[in-house]
Amino acid sequence: MSLTLPAGVALPVTASALVLTQQPGNGDNGGQGEDFGKSSPVGFLVLILFLIAVAFLVRSMTKHLKRVPASFDDPPAEEAPEQPEAKAVKPEAVEKPVKDSSTTKAD
Repeated sequence: MSLTLPAGVALPVTASALVLTQQPGNGDNGGQGEDFGKSSPVGFLVLILFLIAVAFLVRSMTKHLKRVPASFDDPPAEEAPEQPEAKAVKPEAVEKPVKDSSTTKAD
């Protein structure tokens, strides 16, 4: 199957394609002057500063990610570190609360 355009359609299509592909000849380069596409030293300096900032951010992120545990799940009960048992306190060593005699009750 071949695609052929009727003669009434082919002429306007080819004419418009030729018009659209022509370069402007009246001195208007469409905003592309002689400096178009050239970078200024200030732009290059800004680019270098951005690259340095990204390098520091990557370094900082790497340090923080190394501190993150592999899993946030609680460890199983058998692997949990045992806490030292509290020593038994002798009853004589425990001080009894002393009632404050300076407070008086209102009748």
